[in-house]
Amino acid sequence: MTSTTSTAVATALERNVKAVTLRPAVGQGTATTRVRLRDGLACDITDGTWSLTAGMAEKYGGINAGPNPGVLGRAAFGACLALSYAMWAARLGVALDALDVEVQADYDVRGELGVSDDTRPGYSQVRYVVSIESAAPAEDVMRVLDTADRYGSWLDNLRNPVDVRREVRIQAPAKD
Repeated sequence: MTSTTSTAVATALERNVKAVTLRPAVGQGTATTRVRLRDGLACDITDGTWSLTAGMAEKYGGINAGPNPGVLGRAAFGACLALSYAMWAARLGVALDALDVEVQADYDVRGELGVSDDTRPGYSQVRYVVSIESAAPAEDVMRVLDTADRYGSWLDNLRNPVDVRREVRIQAPAKD
């Protein structure tokens, strides 16, 4: 990230810090993403102006219309980490020349397929490997990583239980 970009990022973030410090309600809300299932085990995903497609591979009966939810979840986690590192580097004045995050997740599909009730359907472990190029002292780079990990939202979502609630709305299909 160039120093101009870092300065702009740091300025924007400090403006946001000031705004939510003065008025906490400014930073509170509900994010809503809509997912609509279509034929071929594919989903159309919309969130604001963004549109994505997810799907299952042929080996699961899908048409491989897009990355599966596991890919999207790992991508969201990795992107959140990378962006958080970049934002904290800008805020803390530490120059990063390159940054890569690799997300590794161990799974056993027997849980997801209902083959074994003793096997969890989700990941058994998630690891992330951060590779950084920087002329900054290692202590400064580690301060960026440790601070970003402390305040990273997806890392928090994975480390701590989140209150998840289901609401069901059942309706008859519209008649032609």
